[in-house]
Amino acid sequence: MRKLRNLLIICVVLILAFSTFGCSSSSDKISIGIVQIVEHPALDAAREGFLEVLNENGYVEGDNLVIDYQNAQGDQSTLQSIANKFASANHDMILAIATPSAQAVAGSTQTIPILITAVTDPVSAKLVDSLEKPGTNVTGTTDLNPIDKQFDLLLQLVPTAKKIGIIYNAGEVNSQVQVTIAKDVAKTMNLEILEATVATSADVLQAAQSFIGRVDAIYVPTDNTVVSAAQSVVQVANENKIPLISGESSVVDAGGLATIGINYKNLGMQTGEMALKVLKGAKPQEMPIEYQKDFDIVVNEETAKLLGIEIPQGLIN
Repeated sequence: MRKLRNLLIICVVLILAFSTFGCSSSSDKISIGIVQIVEHPALDAAREGFLEVLNENGYVEGDNLVIDYQNAQGDQSTLQSIANKFASANHDMILAIATPSAQAVAGSTQTIPILITAVTDPVSAKLVDSLEKPGTNVTGTTDLNPIDKQFDLLLQLVPTAKKIGIIYNAGEVNSQVQVTIAKDVAKTMNLEILEATVATSADVLQAAQSFIGRVDAIYVPTDNTVVSAAQSVVQVANENKIPLISGESSVVDAGGLATIGINYKNLGMQTGEMALKVLKGAKPQEMPIEYQKDFDIVVNEETAKLLGIEIPQGLIN
């Protein structure tokens, strides 16, 4: 009888041990919601870089990491629904890729830590109180481009350029900031800026066509709407021999002429490093927004040949 009782006690202890182990294993999983406004190579690269850093530091999806990835496909109502869902799901952290995503998520929760990336001006977007000390549940990285260096690159490739056409979505705060900077830079270089605004990616082709015969070059900032339809701008630019300078390299990869700008995978990795600190207890409120200090120069040699542009020796890799 005593042996039976001891056996029962052992069984109960083992059951409780396995039960406790199972619960702690489940609670040890980190849950991260990732929201992206639209698909395009730069934003995809930022997401990949972020996840790569987590993976390299022991956070493995399917093991101790749960990723809830959602893409709004450029639709604002879908974006808001995703943000509300993430707030209700009570994730351990949210990664918001691009300014519209960050604004939607920040408006839905003031408690869940939010890491942002590919956001041009977090202050103008009302995501943080200041870059040095956010003061909110939001921190991360900015993709503010060296627009002065990009215009200088344009003049190295096209010294005779005087009129520059800019295509952007006036509804994106990040684009408004970049266009304002571009206008200031243009004044110092005696360049004239012509604008064409779009509301959706379907408008991009017509906006690009509006510059035919009116500009010496086209500039595309890191605008989510325009870059998602970059092929339309590339087609118009190359068919009409208009040099196209962009804020990031995916447009150049698609056939644009050149850029000096952000490496978005590296930017995502930098954001991932910040996420590791938050997971270890750091407070977003006290973590400064970080910049990328090194920029990549990318020139499409095939496009330069098509346009009859000779690439200065210093720009050739």
